[in-house]
Amino acid sequence: MKKWSVVIILGCAQFVMVLDGTVMNVSISTVVADLKTTVAAMQAAITFYTLTMAAVMLLGAKLGDVWGRRRAFVIGACVYAAGSLITALSPTVQFLFLGWSIVEGLGAVLVIPAIAALVADNYKGKDRITAYAIIGAVSGAAVAAGPLIGGFVTTYFSWRYVFVAEVVIMAVVVIFTRVVKDDTERQAVRIDLVSVLLSAVGLVLVVFGMLQSKTWGWVTPLVSPEIGGVPIAPLGISLTAWLMVVGAVLIYFFVRRQRSLVARGASPLVHVEMFSITRLRSGLAVLGAQYAVTAGLFFMVPVYLQMTLGFDALQTGIKIFPLSIAIILFSIVGTRLSRRWSPRRIVWVGQLVLVLSALLLLGSVTTDLRGGLFAAGMFLAGAALGLLASQLGNVNMSSVSEKETSEVGGLQGVFQNLGSSLGTALIGSILIGALSTSFASGVASSELSAQTISIVDERTQGGLAIVPAASVDKIAEDAGLSDEDAKTLTTIYRDAQLSSLRVSFFGLIAISLLSLAFARGLPHEVGGRPRSKAAAR
Repeated sequence: MKKWSVVIILGCAQFVMVLDGTVMNVSISTVVADLKTTVAAMQAAITFYTLTMAAVMLLGAKLGDVWGRRRAFVIGACVYAAGSLITALSPTVQFLFLGWSIVEGLGAVLVIPAIAALVADNYKGKDRITAYAIIGAVSGAAVAAGPLIGGFVTTYFSWRYVFVAEVVIMAVVVIFTRVVKDDTERQAVRIDLVSVLLSAVGLVLVVFGMLQSKTWGWVTPLVSPEIGGVPIAPLGISLTAWLMVVGAVLIYFFVRRQRSLVARGASPLVHVEMFSITRLRSGLAVLGAQYAVTAGLFFMVPVYLQMTLGFDALQTGIKIFPLSIAIILFSIVGTRLSRRWSPRRIVWVGQLVLVLSALLLLGSVTTDLRGGLFAAGMFLAGAALGLLASQLGNVNMSSVSEKETSEVGGLQGVFQNLGSSLGTALIGSILIGALSTSFASGVASSELSAQTISIVDERTQGGLAIVPAASVDKIAEDAGLSDEDAKTLTTIYRDAQLSSLRVSFFGLIAISLLSLAFARGLPHEVGGRPRSKAAAR
């Protein structure tokens, strides 16, 4: 047990990092009422939390090299706990924004890369594979258990208790960090501020553009932001596209800056030549795809269970729970399989199981929920994610020397962030686009009067929002429609939701299949050891 004390401590910190966002997502309506704010303000807080991590994740990893990984971990944990305490005591949404979106985000960018690097420092060989599998399992379990924990605590107590618990857990983690070994020599280097700015602004623009694509549109403007009543869509192109293009240009200059610093003998923020290592490049790509699929799945499933079927947060968490159990079980299975199978084979099996799970979930989407099929789909999704989690952390961190593990930990954080944002954006865009098309088609082919159709067209001209199907009745009555027309519209909207969810699950299948190509560069030797330096590159 003593051997695994380090990974237990680091796993507790990882659990809190991942749990935080999922809890906030299921508690939005309660927090809005408690702080007397709006859903839009809460969504802004959630978005800014993501942007904070995107902006300074690479800086956080570099500070781990300068300060020492364990010291960075402890400082980050203390900052994170302070943010959680501010959030728990927030009297207004402004305090919540400060505590959760900014302070917690700044703490997380120190903790997340340090966890990955400290596992590499404290474990070798098969123990390292097991340790990374445990960290991966903890992450997946937190994603799946978050809605259940958040729903239960929010329903029967208060959302604030979740953040109080985070303070307690992080305090315990800090107390026991003395058992965590940090033998990597600190680097006495000067951090290049130009690199920090280029990476921060570039990643923020790309991530923010992705997150806003559901509202603004990818290329063709949908609902553009306005200044003084004037829509902002330069040259008739969505602001999303412009933000992502400018962000990509800044990242390009960031890469050039890193190469220039290395050529001059200065220390870069990230050694970009690491991307020439095939197994690392492939591992990061698969990791990003895994987080894209996970984010897409956790965007769609709550929409189906809560908006279409009317489940509350706790019921939703219970339905998702099989995924959490499967992640833990199959992270262990994946670790055992690594003695017989190569990482590439295990990852490919996981990705194919993920495709099968999406097919089962697609078949379960009906007006009355095919419970057995849905539970099987969620369990297989968890099994797939558990197999992936058992391999990717070790593959990535074992691709480089001990000195570079902190940088790779930062890159993992960046790819997780980008993958989650892309998954939410893609699946969200598919869902909303299919919902609008299906609803418009249903209205046009219905027996509603021309006047009613005209009112509906006028009210949905700016786009169709995702709302609980049960609330369409009241929305229609408030618009002056008759009871009969309201019931007809409710049926049309519920059918449109189901249709759009099926299209979205098909999109998830496509992303899962595409990710198979990314795994080609993973190690094909049992144990993941390349035969030579040439084999690693």
